[in-house]
Amino acid sequence: MPRYSDDTIERVRSANDIVDVIGQYVRLTKKGANYFGLCPFHGEKTPSFSVSPGKQIYYCFGCGAGGNVINFLMEYENLSFTEALRSLAERAGIELPKEGDGGEARGISELKKRLYDINRDAAYFYYDCLKSSEGEQGLRYFREKRGLSDHTIVHFGLGYAGKQRSSLYEFLKGRGYDDESLKSSGLIIYDEKRISDRFWNRVMFPIMDPNNRVVGFGGRVMGEGQPKYLNSPETPIFDKSSQLYGLNFARKSRKGRLLLCEGYMDVIALHQAGFTNAVASLGTAFNEKHARLLKRYTDEVILTQDSDEAGIRAKLRAFPILRDAGLNVRILDMKGHKDPDEFIKAEGAEAYEELIRNAKNAFMYETSVIRSRYDLSDPAMKTKFYDELAERLCMFTESLERDNYIQAVSHEYMINYEELRRLTEYKFLRSGTGQQQRISDERKREETERRVVRMEPSGSSEGKGHNASLKAQRLLLSWSSSDQRIFEAVSRHLSPEDFSEGVPREVFIEMQKESISGGIETSRLMGLYEEDDEKRSSLCQILNMDTGYKAVEDMSSFELDKAVTRAIQGIRRYILDKRAEDCGDDIGRLQELFKEKKELDKLYVHVGEDGETA
Repeated sequence: MPRYSDDTIERVRSANDIVDVIGQYVRLTKKGANYFGLCPFHGEKTPSFSVSPGKQIYYCFGCGAGGNVINFLMEYENLSFTEALRSLAERAGIELPKEGDGGEARGISELKKRLYDINRDAAYFYYDCLKSSEGEQGLRYFREKRGLSDHTIVHFGLGYAGKQRSSLYEFLKGRGYDDESLKSSGLIIYDEKRISDRFWNRVMFPIMDPNNRVVGFGGRVMGEGQPKYLNSPETPIFDKSSQLYGLNFARKSRKGRLLLCEGYMDVIALHQAGFTNAVASLGTAFNEKHARLLKRYTDEVILTQDSDEAGIRAKLRAFPILRDAGLNVRILDMKGHKDPDEFIKAEGAEAYEELIRNAKNAFMYETSVIRSRYDLSDPAMKTKFYDELAERLCMFTESLERDNYIQAVSHEYMINYEELRRLTEYKFLRSGTGQQQRISDERKREETERRVVRMEPSGSSEGKGHNASLKAQRLLLSWSSSDQRIFEAVSRHLSPEDFSEGVPREVFIEMQKESISGGIETSRLMGLYEEDDEKRSSLCQILNMDTGYKAVEDMSSFELDKAVTRAIQGIRRYILDKRAEDCGDDIGRLQELFKEKKELDKLYVHVGEDGETA
């Protein structure tokens, strides 16, 4: 992996405020000195994801994910360290030095750049072809059959791939691209007989990433050919399972929600009608990656897939995925019209806006679909209907939310609330969902314990004294990262050996080095564990720990002195107790340790001042 100097890395880190960067992906709310939001790395409903502007780090109290701005980009965007650093450097307008680049990583980066260039030039080629005499059929399709304006055609960069099977290849070769890059782009097919374009005789839809870079294409055949729709294959810059068509425009919408459609034309028709918050998956089943991508930009998704049987299945499949990602989900009922494009043409934009306002809660929509399968005049069918409702209600693992839906379903279908509640609770307790919930709760407790233990030396003693010492160590390290005066006071009374082996001791030693060299920077501390996720999580837990005290800046001098003194005393007292255990029957040594403990009780630390007083 190519490495840049520590100074270069720090320059990029410091130029990218972590709140600004993470705020592009996660909705953050300021609470006290930090910002909080729903963790993007695991599903949750109560915000436990903390971002510290002062320390320039993030930490999730739920799953333990943590790090600096580079670590966040690596984990969220699935980038290498070098790719994340380069992305942040580009964001900040910093030109990274060429020296130190590794050949392999440089090659991958250069290939990606060529692929972006190839796709951009191909998009221009297809657009020019659409406006030429050769593209008359495609232009007629867009204008007459689909009712698109010239402005919309330009806005989405729509195009046409002609009937000649190598015209794009010849164009791109004329632009100077080599065959290996063209093959990697997926736009050109190389076989033993000939070289040909992947797309021909199709209207073309450029697919853009959220940064408006063309990463691939979709093409609809003109006439009766198959397949009707064809997408670019996966390439180093295109993964259709994690792309959403139209998101580059929709993410800038200020409507507060996103509309999830089924295809290119639905998105384009909705945008043309003023619904600029519409997106669609790219001919692949909706998945968790899509849901996480949507979660970056909104808290609410309205499902607007087709109203046929396939569209209903798509809605019901997407609902739990979106819900697990922490999104509020509602479903549009288009009242007999096949898709949004057809509805707007028939009823108009205002009627569609009314549909959005009246969109149904996704679970209640699902129950209506279930209801349609049963003849409630038949007692046996009615019992089966109630039974299936209870099964579906078990998806809500939180008792309060489950009860709210039991009440809503009872009211909707005139079912006795108490009977439905008892049936649901019985099924929940016996179901895999209920069992998993209990297991999940137990695992959370175990994980909390592991996050404490992973910072302890192996074979360390259990007990209140040891736990108190660990808490005091973490408290002092957390405060020291905020105020160097505190670290200077701590280091006058404690040495590295006074801290538990592993992360606490390593961090104290690193703080000593940082203090000598001019100041403690938490972003630099992250560099200790750049490639060790477990230790980095432990460090973030320390630096973000809930101390139970006021913030350092809100304490009076007396309060701060007293808190630091007690923490130091707690650590030293535990060490003396351990030494006493090891003395056996050595009365003389025990008396010395007892004397040290009496002196320790007199300790009073003045933060920011040398020495102490009784």
